[in-house]
Amino acid sequence: MTDAKPDDAAIETTMLSLVAERGADKTVCPSEVARALGGPHPDGWGPLMQPVRRVAVRLAHAGRIAILRKGKRVDPDDFRGIYRLALPGAGAGSGPGSQSGV
Repeated sequence: MTDAKPDDAAIETTMLSLVAERGADKTVCPSEVARALGGPHPDGWGPLMQPVRRVAVRLAHAGRIAILRKGKRVDPDDFRGIYRLALPGAGAGSGPGSQSGV
């Protein structure tokens, strides 16, 4: 295992790649991004969870990904707990009555 931590650019590239590979209506766990960069052992990927979250918030603000909690889009500046990452069009951002199946 290497001591070098991935920088934000590497996290961003990996995150965007995983979300794109997963496709529409599918999500990626932030730990998948961390594991892709830090390896399977918790000592490698665990310390990457906060940097992954920071990059996810920045990309959500830029409209490049969506952060979802319980299947619904959340405010990138105000969410807690377990979350998922998806393509920008994912998640029910407007609640009931949102358009589906076009």
